[in-house]
Amino acid sequence: MKNTLILLLTIFSIFLNAQSPVGAWERIHSSEDGTELKSIVIFSESHQSLSIIEKNTGKLIHSNGGSWKLEGNTMTEVVEFDTDNPERVGESVVFDININEEFLEIAGTDMKFSRIDNGSPGELNGAWLMSARFRNGKFQIRDTNKSRKTMKILSGSKFQWIAYDLDSKKFIATGGGSYTTINGKYSENIEYFSRDISRVGIKLEFDFNLKDGKWNHKGFSSKGNPINEIWIQR
Repeated sequence: MKNTLILLLTIFSIFLNAQSPVGAWERIHSSEDGTELKSIVIFSESHQSLSIIEKNTGKLIHSNGGSWKLEGNTMTEVVEFDTDNPERVGESVVFDININEEFLEIAGTDMKFSRIDNGSPGELNGAWLMSARFRNGKFQIRDTNKSRKTMKILSGSKFQWIAYDLDSKKFIATGGGSYTTINGKYSENIEYFSRDISRVGIKLEFDFNLKDGKWNHKGFSSKGNPINEIWIQR
């Protein structure tokens, strides 16, 4: 009886993991003028982000995201930022999805995403808010409950950061790409950057550590400026 129960729990766990959208997903498609595009969706346990970029140049076409929950096949997202339609901020968007280990499909559309990863192997899978930045010899604390936010969402291999304001519904900037966490080094390969496309292709490396639920990383920005930040998970 005990072995049967363990087997059932194992099967149930595998089923739940197979049905989870947590991780990163990708879709290759074309614009109306034939430009090849790449859409990347990243899901943490609580939040998600979507970016559409030109596949060959890294030019950002669109980005949106917010919190999410899944009940059966029905997904509900509460929009926190949208580059094209800021009036959508705060709205709930409800739609059905079909999902398995390999694909995530928006029901009734041609939007079908292939899985990139399931939240591993990176150590920083999750949604994070910048809570402090080292300046003038000390850490300046940010109130993460305020409407102005800098959020970073990471799967096991993909990341996106977004700066935005909930109250004004203003989108400020975003960037993203792939990352690794190896031997205390957090490395980013920038695949898109809304403010400066010339940064596409740059690799940045930081020292990082996780302590008491806080992520601290130190290094230099793509402009060569020193960075020392603390992030907390949402």
